[in-house]
Amino acid sequence: MRAALIALVVIVLIAIVAVATGFVNLSGDAGKLPEVSVNGGRAPTVDADVGKVVVGTKETAVDVPKVEVGTTKETIDVPVVGVQKADGK
Repeated sequence: MRAALIALVVIVLIAIVAVATGFVNLSGDAGKLPEVSVNGGRAPTVDADVGKVVVGTKETAVDVPKVEVGTTKETIDVPVVGVQKADGK
């Protein structure tokens, strides 16, 4: 591991010296982006037939712990979420 790190440092130093002395000449132009022209067109249209989420409550019997020994059944409203499917064509 140590030998690989030393070899990498030596290679980087050689590359820096080669560029600094002019032995290696790195040159190029900046270039430019292509010119693009867009004419006309329109956004796509989408007709979606989707379902809807139904939120409400329903009466449900659940066990409710009390301080006294045992449990009793009480009727309470609990949240309900449902999904209605879309009308198929």
